Amino acid sequence: MPYKDPEKMKEYRKRNKEKLNKQAREYHIKNRDKVKLYQDTNEYKQVRRISGWKRQGILCFDYNLLHDLFFKTTHCEYCGIFLQGRGRDCKCVDHDHSITDKFNIRGILCKSCNNKDVLN
Repeated sequence: MPYKDPEKMKEYRKRNKEKLNKQAREYHIKNRDKVKLYQDTNEYKQVRRISGWKRQGILCFDYNLLHDLFFKTTHCEYCGIFLQGRGRDCKCVDHDHSITDKFNIRGILCKSCNNKDVLN
């Protein structure tokens, strides 16, 4: 990494976006098998899930602990349905969108209960 300072690193990435994208594409083409193996690991899936939560605005003190709790949760905390797979039975981390500066997680729910916003 050229810079340790996060602001300088952002500026570097902004200036060299095309070059960095080209390097990433070339790496993926040359190392397709290695990349595929990594994408099948639990570590990769955890990193992707946590980064998705951060993009959604979920705030937490320890994301690894939240991931462990998410992974171990088997039933919706509101309706008690068994959480599995996709669709209505999919696990969701419910959070309060109005809280933007501190812990805002309300529970781990099924997709149906999360969409109903039952914990308001």
